[in-house]
Order: sequence, then C-alpha cells, then structure tokens
Amino acid sequence: MTLTMEERGATVRDYSLHGESAKQAVERGLVAAQWYHTDVPREKLRELMERKDGPAIRDTIIWLGLMVVFAVTAIALWPSWWSAPFWLAYGVLYGSASDSRWHECGHGTAFKTRWMNRVTYQIACFCMIRNPIGWRWSHSRHHSDTIIVGRDPEINIMQPPNLVVAALNMVGILDAWNGLKTMVINATGTVTADQALYVPKPEQPKMIAVARWWVAIYTTVILTAIAMQSMLPLMVIGLPRLYGAWHHVLTGLLQHGGLAEDVLDHRLNTRTVYMNPISRFIYLNMNYHVEHHMFPMVPYHALPKLHDLIKHDLPEPNSGFLDGFKEMWSVWRRQMNGEHYWLKRELPKGAKPYRDEFHADVDLAV
Repeated sequence: MTLTMEERGATVRDYSLHGESAKQAVERGLVAAQWYHTDVPREKLRELMERKDGPAIRDTIIWLGLMVVFAVTAIALWPSWWSAPFWLAYGVLYGSASDSRWHECGHGTAFKTRWMNRVTYQIACFCMIRNPIGWRWSHSRHHSDTIIVGRDPEINIMQPPNLVVAALNMVGILDAWNGLKTMVINATGTVTADQALYVPKPEQPKMIAVARWWVAIYTTVILTAIAMQSMLPLMVIGLPRLYGAWHHVLTGLLQHGGLAEDVLDHRLNTRTVYMNPISRFIYLNMNYHVEHHMFPMVPYHALPKLHDLIKHDLPEPNSGFLDGFKEMWSVWRRQMNGEHYWLKRELPKGAKPYRDEFHADVDLAV
C-alpha cells in the first residue's frame, strides 16, 4: 500500500541542507556509507579509467568551432530572422553543451593533460554561470550523497515536483538568475550558507576572486550593448545561457527524476537512457548515467564500453527521451496528488539484489 504524504505526517519534503532531513540522513547512516558497485575486474576497470587527450581534443574543437561558425553567421545575418536558427544552434552549444563539459572537466577525466581540463572547465563554467570553485565542491557532494535528501545540493526535481519551476528552467530563467545572484553575492566577499557547508575555507577566497572577474566581464558586455544600442553583445555572451538551456534541462531531469531518494544503490536512483548521436555529443555520453555514478572516474568516451560490460547487472535503459519522460510523468502525477511514491527499478534476472536496509521508510512501487 502506498501512503500519502499527509498520512505519513509530511506534506512537503524538506530538501534544505540545513533542515531536519540533513540531520536524519546522518542518523540513518546514509552519510559516508558504502555504495553498491557492480563487480568489474580490476584490470578491465584500470583500462576503462585510462585518460586520453585525443577524444576530448576532437570533441572540444568541434564544440568551440561550431560555436564560432554559428555565432559569426548569426552576427552576419543580424537582425534578420534568418539569423534565428544559427542563434538557436549557438545557444544549445553555449547553454547546454557547456553543462556537460563543465561536468566532465570538473571530474578531471575529459583530458589526460591537466591544463586542458582546467581551461575547458573555466570556459564551460563561465557559460553556465557556475562558479568553478563552488560548483566543483557542490558536485563532489552530489556524488558522495546522490539524492540523499538534506545532503545533495543538486537535486533538480523535488517531491512533489514543481512543473512551473521546471518549465522556467527550460529557458534558463531561474537557474541563470540563481547563478547571477550567487555571483554577485560572492563578488561582495560573501559566501552563501550552502556554500559554507561544502566549500573548504581555503578555497573560498578563490571562489570570490572568480566571481569578481565575472562581474567585470558581464558589466563590460552590458555597457557595450548600451553603447551600441544593440542586444547583439548579449546575444553572444549571457543570453545563450537562457535560450540554449532546454537540452541540458531535459537531460538533467532524466538523470534522477521519479527515482528513489535516500538509497545507496545507483541502480535505484539514477537512469540510463539511450540517445541519438547528436544528443550524446552535446551531453558527452552522460546518458550512461548509472554507469557514470557507479564509476565516476571512467572518462566519458569509455562509458559505452563500461555500459556493455555491466549492463547485465543494471535496470533496462530507457529507449529515448519520450520513454524516459513517460516513465517520469507516471511518477510525478502521483506525487503531485500527494503520494510519497517513487519508481522501483526492475533489475535483470541474475543481477545482485539491492540492499533493503538502505531504503527509506517508503513504498518503492512499480
């Protein structure tokens, strides 16, 4: 029987990093606990974890090269409506492909050469308005406490889901606004309450310095637009974070949406989705998301091989975007009706079972 949230004594889940859920996560042993991993031979894992420059150099040249081509073409056609398709393509590379580059370079696995990782990470962070210091530590917490309520600062769809917020983020409004607001706060020399929880004190001055550089850049762009009496400078820097956000929002919702909270098995709280080659390029193979969370030090270019190696122990991947969102909607609809409900991922025959003691006090129903 699936009880409603009201019957369980809680009408709204507390996702605050400072609230009761954070305390309960520690008390229930969900913090610094052992996560489930599919068995992989050590030699094979070492081979998969090998870092290479070649794939990332190729994909970065394509990414940045296409951005230049689309931006130059759009500028040449501005302000004609013929420029719109090129702005849209540029926006996806700026406001969505940058998200996956930020992510993979933040792990330090995209390139073998460290400075290449650092430079690409800085570019992608600027495009996404994500402080490279603060977000590195935020994402580290996301991996150590994936979808542990009160611990994970990157839960992008909460329970019950707020579809208005999700829709606004499709055009980057709330996400970009939060990024700009945090940037300005940091530029004043202030660290937010959440940042103070996961960013070490020695790193905080670096975070503040980056924010001040970014404020200077955005101020220059805005003043240039005013002087030109044109939106063109902002169409190149800033606004693409809004009109190009939709792809990374769609893929981001698929990562964990509708799946179990407060469990220590990525097969239950993370989703792998088969995608078309263009989306996989934009997303840098992060559609293999269960695999990435189980083995986060395996570079993006090796994830398809890792998937083939461990898929016998994982739930069946969703066949595409539509299949994934259809599955999530069946869960969201029940959550919005007041049920404390998640989707239980069915493991293949012969897979190692999940460990029941990791589950929250909630029915995991199909």
